[in-house]
Amino acid sequence: MKQYWQFWLAICLFAALPGFSQERSDSIPMQELEEVVVSDTRFPLKREQSGKTVIRLGAEELAAYRGQTLASVLNQQSGFEISGSRGRPGEVLGVFARGGRGRQVLILLDGLRVSDPSSAAREYDLRLLPIANIASVEILKGASSVLYGANAATAVINIRTKTPDQNPLALSVQGSTGTHNAPSDSRWDLGRFSHFISLGGKQGGWDYKVAFSHDYANGLSSLSTGLEEDPYSNWTLDLNVGHQITERSRLSLFANQTRMKTDFDNSFAGADAPFQYRTDQERAGLMWEWADSLQQIQLIGAYTGFESENQSDFPGRFEGQSLTADLTYKRQIIRGLYGLAGLNFIRDRAELENTEEVTLLDPYVNVVWTDPSGLNLNTGLRLNMHSTYGNKGVYQVNPSYVLRFGRGYLKFMGTLASSYITPSLSQLYGAFGANPDLEPETNRTLEAGAELRLDSEIRFSLVHFSRREENTVQFNNADFVYFNAGETIRVRGLEAELYWKWRPDTQFSVNYTFTEREGGNAIRIPKHKVNFSAQARLSDKIRATARYSYTGKRTDTDFTTFTPVELRGFSLVDLRLDYTFVPDRLSAFVSIDNALNTEYTEVLGFTTPGRNVTLGWSLKL
Repeated sequence: MKQYWQFWLAICLFAALPGFSQERSDSIPMQELEEVVVSDTRFPLKREQSGKTVIRLGAEELAAYRGQTLASVLNQQSGFEISGSRGRPGEVLGVFARGGRGRQVLILLDGLRVSDPSSAAREYDLRLLPIANIASVEILKGASSVLYGANAATAVINIRTKTPDQNPLALSVQGSTGTHNAPSDSRWDLGRFSHFISLGGKQGGWDYKVAFSHDYANGLSSLSTGLEEDPYSNWTLDLNVGHQITERSRLSLFANQTRMKTDFDNSFAGADAPFQYRTDQERAGLMWEWADSLQQIQLIGAYTGFESENQSDFPGRFEGQSLTADLTYKRQIIRGLYGLAGLNFIRDRAELENTEEVTLLDPYVNVVWTDPSGLNLNTGLRLNMHSTYGNKGVYQVNPSYVLRFGRGYLKFMGTLASSYITPSLSQLYGAFGANPDLEPETNRTLEAGAELRLDSEIRFSLVHFSRREENTVQFNNADFVYFNAGETIRVRGLEAELYWKWRPDTQFSVNYTFTEREGGNAIRIPKHKVNFSAQARLSDKIRATARYSYTGKRTDTDFTTFTPVELRGFSLVDLRLDYTFVPDRLSAFVSIDNALNTEYTEVLGFTTPGRNVTLGWSLKL
């Protein structure tokens, strides 16, 4: 019952806050702009016209998470469980959406897929993305392979980085530092440090931005039984240059370099060890677009190189390169009818036992219809042309119907969609359990739900989903080899979200996720999960935030014996105060993570932090 009184404690802490919230000095009602979402159709549509419950985190929402990691932010959204996000920085992350695995989640960075072709499952490491340089995140759940290609089976995370300021010269600096202790440690030594600086601007049709970030953490051992500290460090350098060629066309160039290094222990033996993992990422690309009032042509391309080294009892050096390009033509055909045609190219290469390469060329089309009667339809087809596995088609049909009343609406929506996941180069040809006879995995998702919005202040949504996996690629620990599962894996679940803004500067949100998986290895996926957040402005300068999260019991594997272990559910409470010295210029915050100093297990055998305090600040010039 401890989890429940912690939940009610978090609510009670904020029950009185609206009374402290100051009213506006004038009596003119403020009309909010309608929320616009893009990811589910690739057209900017009002939320009521979307057939999905897209989660959008803009600049204001992300500012409330300053001092946290991107993985921690995603872990607090419905439908997601990211194991390792609550633990010591540098731990391996497991990204599970709607009961799936990391290979079924696609990451988009500024419109292009990013993934490491040398990794075991062709996943992208979220530790390489500093949250300080992110402008917005849109989360689209469900099969989305028509618009985004292979691997978009359970979710697409669409990340947009910050663009240059409108002024000729603008400087942004952020920093934070805090403690980094276990629940049993009462020291107040500083163990976490984060810094970010960005310089950019626009003038004469040109724009530019240079950004640098650095994160460092020490003070905790990787293992819960470990005695030696395992440090983590990460730095990122970004460069962007853009030019408005004509009134209708624009060209942008970008480059990135990221280096991460983390120490870790021997989890198989459950003992301290001088192990270390490092990875380097280099990325360069361009975006060209031409647009008028009815149509748009866009070309995005990037080359990404990865070089990683694992120094452990199973040492290895991994190199991978990915060349990605996406050409799209979008047009408003008639009023309310929009069409998109695209061609996506991917060439993945990995240095394994030999140099291995695969190429994908995908043409795709999608149509969006929004009728004044309230009926909307989003549908499309994609042909996946794989150099090894031949051709495979995927589809989506996503209708919705809106009943409008006053400033609100009631929306009913449904989706039937398929996705396609080909084995990674490492699974086919790598040194650890490779199987060149693997077949592609197929996914089919069926979902139905409703969303209610009242007077722009209250929004509630409820979505039921059912997903079927066939030919799922799994790993046999006994035979040490990848194989296709003979059984069909079925996942069903329910996602509920409530957002309530009961005063101009006071808001409340809660989400609940139920996930049930039949078949396959479903380690670290809770059946029940709840996230609660409340924010209130105590004065013109002070804003308070409280967050509560409950993660239900789940099964993990003891890798010393390869036996299943059930982990107990746990609850966490986080508190935060933001203080504004100069609006839009200078601000600071203090946060208390795991405020009740709860002892819990997130991943079997690994350390989790206790109560820790972080101080941070932000300056814009």
